[in-house]
Amino acid sequence: MSANTQSMIFTIYGDYIRHYGNKIWIGSLIRLLKEFGHNEQGVRVAVSRMVKQGWLTSEKRGTRSVYSLTPRGIERMEEAAARIYKLTPHEWDAKWRILMYTIPEEKRQVRDELRKELLWSGFGNLSNGCWISPNPLEKEVDRLIEAYGIEEYVDFFEAKYKGPQEDASLVERGWPLDEIAARYEAFIASYSSQYIVHQSLIQQGEMSNEECFVERTKLVHEYRKFLFVDPGLPKELLPAQWSGNHAALLFSQYYRLLAEPASAFFEEIFQHGNDLKKKDDLYDATDHPLLAER
Repeated sequence: MSANTQSMIFTIYGDYIRHYGNKIWIGSLIRLLKEFGHNEQGVRVAVSRMVKQGWLTSEKRGTRSVYSLTPRGIERMEEAAARIYKLTPHEWDAKWRILMYTIPEEKRQVRDELRKELLWSGFGNLSNGCWISPNPLEKEVDRLIEAYGIEEYVDFFEAKYKGPQEDASLVERGWPLDEIAARYEAFIASYSSQYIVHQSLIQQGEMSNEECFVERTKLVHEYRKFLFVDPGLPKELLPAQWSGNHAALLFSQYYRLLAEPASAFFEEIFQHGNDLKKKDDLYDATDHPLLAER
């Protein structure tokens, strides 16, 4: 349960708390997580683990413990948000980024952690110790090299593919697009019907703020799983009918439907346990890419 609890905490920090100063009283977090069946002990264990992992830091305010995102945590949340809320694929500059490394066996743990980070950032594994991406991930690579202290084991290139095959052949070898498309189609099949039902309930005033909070959080929690499988390829390297585009549109429409009442419930719980300014000073909806045009 703890790993699952930690994952949900990441979702709530990423979709809510980061808009409110990146910090929250543990009591408020426990109350929010209760909506998803997580008990107090599980939340405290998960938060403690996130502190040890460098995602959160704690401080005392009187008798209360407040947990804030660390700079590393903020950076990860911003990177994730840029990908989650992107509605259409970007244009390609026709360049490939190539990361090659030979990390010795005695640093196996570093090598394993690096692989996980590269996959999360959207790199594809072309061959042993060779990772590629068509996306401008220079900043992410620099951060990883510095974080793991692997300067002497790594080479990083920016290049154009000269054949003998097409660029698409690199995509086929680097990423399982058919599997990713199937997962998007499953998401669409599940959430399109829910969207229609909840749209009707909200229009009729039959869905509470609390219920909207639960549904919006579940929606983001499920959709953000694509961060771990979809590299976010540019449109030139995607199939003509890419199911990820349809999924992104459904996600954005569903999110907008739930956003306002869900935020109202979150703010009620959040403000109860925190010393805050007025909520209008804390959250500007125009900062959110899905809500800016509302």
